[in-house]
Amino acid sequence: MSSYVPTIGIEVHVEIKSNSKLFSSSANTYGMATNTAVNVIDLGYPGTLPTVNKEIIRQGIRTAHILNCDITRKMHFDRKNYFYPDNPKNYQITQNRTPIGRNGYVEIEVDGVRKKIEIEELHIEEDTCKSAHRGNVSLLDFNRAGVPLIEIVTKPCIKNGKEAMAYLTKLKEILFYANISDCKMEEGSMRCEPNISISKDDNFGTKVEVKNVSSIHNVGLAIDYEINRQEEMLNNKETIKEETRRFDEKKGKTILMRVKETGNDYRYFIEPDIPYLELTDEFINDSLKSLPLLPDELREKYSKLGLSSLQIEKLINNRSLNDYFLGLLEFKTNYVMAVNLLLSDISSYLNKHNKVITDTNLSYEKLVSIIDNLESGDLSNKNVKDLIDSLMETDKSLDELKKEFKIENITDDSFIKDIITKVIENNSESVNDYKSGHDRALKYLMGQVMKEAKGSVNPKKASDMLREALNK
Repeated sequence: MSSYVPTIGIEVHVEIKSNSKLFSSSANTYGMATNTAVNVIDLGYPGTLPTVNKEIIRQGIRTAHILNCDITRKMHFDRKNYFYPDNPKNYQITQNRTPIGRNGYVEIEVDGVRKKIEIEELHIEEDTCKSAHRGNVSLLDFNRAGVPLIEIVTKPCIKNGKEAMAYLTKLKEILFYANISDCKMEEGSMRCEPNISISKDDNFGTKVEVKNVSSIHNVGLAIDYEINRQEEMLNNKETIKEETRRFDEKKGKTILMRVKETGNDYRYFIEPDIPYLELTDEFINDSLKSLPLLPDELREKYSKLGLSSLQIEKLINNRSLNDYFLGLLEFKTNYVMAVNLLLSDISSYLNKHNKVITDTNLSYEKLVSIIDNLESGDLSNKNVKDLIDSLMETDKSLDELKKEFKIENITDDSFIKDIITKVIENNSESVNDYKSGHDRALKYLMGQVMKEAKGSVNPKKASDMLREALNK
């Protein structure tokens, strides 16, 4: 066991969902042609003045609320002064002294132990433009300039890569479900920067920052690599310098970018072109009205409906199916059976055709009808598989499709009993295996029953009757 104590904090920059940018009317979008979502404010033309996008403030309030932060009622923006080509004004507008949220937390669970990852602050700021380096030339795309960000800064309370990944996974899930951000790390809308130090006592060691790690998994790898690297250096009596590094995914290691010889002096001062903002109770409450149910609230709700933990996690991990299922709760039906269908045959169809469920003709009424027919035995699971394309692609009712495909399942007990008797007589070896405690034998015998019945009997009913006959 290591004698060093790691101390880790993480800064996360999240792009906020909104129609326009933080201080201009340019579209807040991704994937447009280079330098087409820009105007003179984004380009930093002299004499231009920023105007605060009210929706971004609402999104900041929502973020502070869902991350259990204290909301700052009176706040202002600040200028963070530095020169770099991607920052044409030579300053970035951010919140230094009055972040919109403070003293929050995200609760995680690692190896059965629950822990609160404390959030020091979260603040709203504008993004810079995107640099693309081509040999000795740097190209600038101002589509990203002025895109609204929320920076979420934890306290140095994370101890290893596993905790960091659990925190980022939970944070991403919460922000995504709250419609704050799409959190697509591959598009740069969620960027993570862990800060790592180690020491042998309660004092902090020398901090090393790892910039813009590309995935949650890689954050965990970068942190664990950096802990081991710093331990090895200290054991060899080497001095750790405060530096910025990047994570090389192919090599699985952090690479030096630059050493921080001196502290940055950003000469923060209050942004003179934007007045103080005072958030009233009315504005805060109005901003929070539109919040949907968050993942932990959904877990509690679904558990009460009888869904298994595995079903719940699979449902929450598929936002479009989850939203569809929430709409289904307006109808009275067997919700466990509904989720089984959504996660099996319906998901298979959607994946095969690269669709989301809202692109199909599966109405709630049709799904409820399918479930009712499965419960009554008028429809089998095999029937659903045979009908799935038509159920999803046409607006025909289930009854119309049953007639079209000539589906008429047999529920007569005597017919099922005759088939079971025949199967038992013709498969004495498997019957003996079942009686000897081999569960696989039951599955084989049930398969023979369905084969004899050509899939025309209710599987549950047939299974119950087969088990009863075998146990006599």
